[in-house]
Amino acid sequence: MVKATRVTNRIRALRFANAEMTQADLADRIGVTRQTVIAIEQGRYSPSLEMAFRIAHVFKVPLDDVFQYPDQEEEAR
Repeated sequence: MVKATRVTNRIRALRFANAEMTQADLADRIGVTRQTVIAIEQGRYSPSLEMAFRIAHVFKVPLDDVFQYPDQEEEAR
C-alpha cells in the first residue's frame, strides 16, 4: 500500500485555468507519463524538485503556487 504524501497541489486547477490543458499535454511538456501526472495530482506521488520546478515553469507561476506543504500548526489541527 502506497502512503499518500502530505504535499498538496493545485495542478488540476492550474490545468483548467490554462485552456483546460489535459494531463497528457502537461506530461508531454514536463517529460513524464500521463500516469505520473495523475499520481501527482491525486497526492499519491511527490515529484522530484526538478520536476516540480518544470511544472511551475509550464504554468508560469512560483513553485509555492503549485505545491503546498502543511506547517506544524496546520498538522496539529
